[in-house]
Amino acid sequence: MGIDGSFEQIVLDGKLYREVNALIVAHLRENNLSQAAVAVASATMTPLNVEVPPNRLLDLVAKGLAMEKGEPTRGVSSSMMYDSATPLPAAYGSIPAPRTAPVDFSALQDVKGSSRSFPEHETRHVSEHKNVARCARFSPDGRFFATGSADTSIKLFEVSKIKQMMLPDVKDGPIRPVIRTFYDHIQPINDLDFHSQNTILISGAKDHTIKFFDFSKTTAKRAFRVIQDTHNVRSVCFHPSGDYLLAGTDHPIAHLYDINTFKCYLSANVQDIGANAAINQVRYSTTGGMYVTASKDGAIRLWDGVSANCVRSIIAHGTAEATSASFTKDQRFILSCGKDSTVKLWEVGTGRLVKQYVGATHVQLRCQAVFSDTEEFVLSVDEPRNEIVVWDALTAAEVARLRSNHIGPPRWIEHSPTEAAFVSCGTDRSIRFWREIL
Repeated sequence: MGIDGSFEQIVLDGKLYREVNALIVAHLRENNLSQAAVAVASATMTPLNVEVPPNRLLDLVAKGLAMEKGEPTRGVSSSMMYDSATPLPAAYGSIPAPRTAPVDFSALQDVKGSSRSFPEHETRHVSEHKNVARCARFSPDGRFFATGSADTSIKLFEVSKIKQMMLPDVKDGPIRPVIRTFYDHIQPINDLDFHSQNTILISGAKDHTIKFFDFSKTTAKRAFRVIQDTHNVRSVCFHPSGDYLLAGTDHPIAHLYDINTFKCYLSANVQDIGANAAINQVRYSTTGGMYVTASKDGAIRLWDGVSANCVRSIIAHGTAEATSASFTKDQRFILSCGKDSTVKLWEVGTGRLVKQYVGATHVQLRCQAVFSDTEEFVLSVDEPRNEIVVWDALTAAEVARLRSNHIGPPRWIEHSPTEAAFVSCGTDRSIRFWREIL
């Protein structure tokens, strides 16, 4: 019995080592540490392409450390961030499976006649602010979106209620898609983001603050936590784990905050990169292994998500401002937009320009370019013609122009991460919801 027990323990230990090795290899690979991943895979005889859920190693380590210390599990601490007895929206944060297979942007051939047709969309005015609607953001599960305004307010919308509004025969009285309105800033709001697991919405504003709102509480109007920054907060983005957030400000280097301690971290290699302009947008990659900044000096910069060091700087839009930058879902490419009226796709590994989407003029507003949820299309704004322009993401051919229905060009467009729907925000104060006609 002792021999059998010893053998069984050896087998279990071997299985555990294999699982740990697989987690390490996957973690290194996901964070683009390819040489390290190859070295560990070779030394431990672990397949380099081993399949592991995203961020699995980080999640397990965090939970183990939390249990060892007798603390809540990693993420936004339930004791610090919100009342754990507060009811949360059912299954918040559960992300539906993708509607299509991911687009392979490494297939660079531009075959004439191969562009996809953009489905016909319908649009509806869903609300308006008292001043310019400046920004919008969807929750990761696509069930909510929020808008921020120069009137300093934030509106939270429930997408299912908007869809109900858009039905042809609605007879149950007025439907109110705005389920929360928050008032706690004293200057215009620049950007918003949702926590990945908890019902937390953050906002960055010209009043140099980042504010945290718990939207599970129906009566809450004010933030329950505030980060006081030293600069105008132009862009905010949660790390996928929910433990950190990035703030792009009038300072040329993104500010990284630990949201449980509020400690702020800055890159150590600031002098080496020559960054001297404000950041218009900052966004994490899917796993958080990298982040990208779009700056007023026309550059987009790629940063290591662990060390916060700049690993690549690309003069993407000449001397014109780079107004937006975001990763593809596979983290291999970056989509950028600038006030030089171009939208461009860049390869992360080489910094090479892969695609250029032209035909939309945007030289005044801090407009952005976005992918559709399937990444089959790219959308941006043509300011003089007051239109939303759509390109086939692979062929770079213009495939549609949508009249914006705003008075003046939209200031911001934001696409749902889960379905064929997007939001446009106007200098005319209005919010419009767009969706594919099924």
